[in-house]
Amino acid sequence: MIQAVGLDLVELHRLRGVLERHPSRFLTRHFTPEEVAYCRAQRDPIPSLAARFAAKEAFQKCWPEPHGWRDVWVVRNDDAPHLAWSRSLAQAMAQQNLVAHLSLSHSRDHAAAVVVLERRTD
Repeated sequence: MIQAVGLDLVELHRLRGVLERHPSRFLTRHFTPEEVAYCRAQRDPIPSLAARFAAKEAFQKCWPEPHGWRDVWVVRNDDAPHLAWSRSLAQAMAQQNLVAHLSLSHSRDHAAAVVVLERRTD
């Protein structure tokens, strides 16, 4: 059963501007080292960073309590992105039988993420 849906849209030019002003601070505050490494391996890292930022925001819109930027992150297994969690978030998700579904997208000007939280009953 679907419990919540979160959507976020990021303008790439705004993210690019933040990275020009505060590159190290922004990256270390908002992303895991693995996320940064993955994005830097892309031809243009900005769309991938923006999509991950949007995923974190979309998840926060689904989650009833605040959490840190690096308590949720995007990983890729078998070429499909999904969310990973800090220990406390993982425990809370498991206790509530919640799973998260993630979709990322980006265009020339924007990046977007949708997170659907589903309560499993089986």
